[in-house]
Amino acid sequence: MSNEMRQHRFTPPKGAADLILIRHGETQAAVRGQNFPMVGGQGDPALRPEGHAQAKAVAARLRDHPIDAIYVTTMQRTHQTAAPLAAHLGLRPRVEADLREVFLGDWDGGEFRFRAAEGDPAILRARDRHEWGELPGAETTAEFQTRVRRGLLRIAAAHADELVAVVVHGGVVGAALALATGARAFSFSGAANGSISRLVVHGEEMIVRGFNDCAHL
Repeated sequence: MSNEMRQHRFTPPKGAADLILIRHGETQAAVRGQNFPMVGGQGDPALRPEGHAQAKAVAARLRDHPIDAIYVTTMQRTHQTAAPLAAHLGLRPRVEADLREVFLGDWDGGEFRFRAAEGDPAILRARDRHEWGELPGAETTAEFQTRVRRGLLRIAAAHADELVAVVVHGGVVGAALALATGARAFSFSGAANGSISRLVVHGEEMIVRGFNDCAHL
């Protein structure tokens, strides 16, 4: 054995999937009294110009990474964010429906933004209790985290020893990192549009390798 030993350098365990979690770019503003286009009962706004610029910045940051696959959700903002990177890499994005954004119930479609800005008591309770189910008709935190975990594990199982870009939503990033760390559900809320987080998934184990990297923006 050598007389010298350098510090440990992390490498993903054999068989693990290395997931680059990208939050989609900024979307269209909500307009009072007008719902966003809907998909599966959830708001489906398109990217605004700033969001397209963020998508291009993500592509420039990641274009030289050895990415084996790209995943998006059922929502157009993830498809639009993934498009520049997919074009650079010559990859066709795959859809993972379980990684769609949290269902906001009666306030999905744009109303949630106004309620949040106005400090609606239900939103204050949700934040205090880390419970999406405080919103009328919304998915519970447990339901949301269960499907996010299912989607992440399904991708990881299909991509052992591969690097995968996964374009998702702010709520999904927060849920994924809370699951990985055992933190309270909203502890990783607020990832920036176009930001990059990183998660290594090995079997049932999740290892956080980064959160809210915005160096490219």
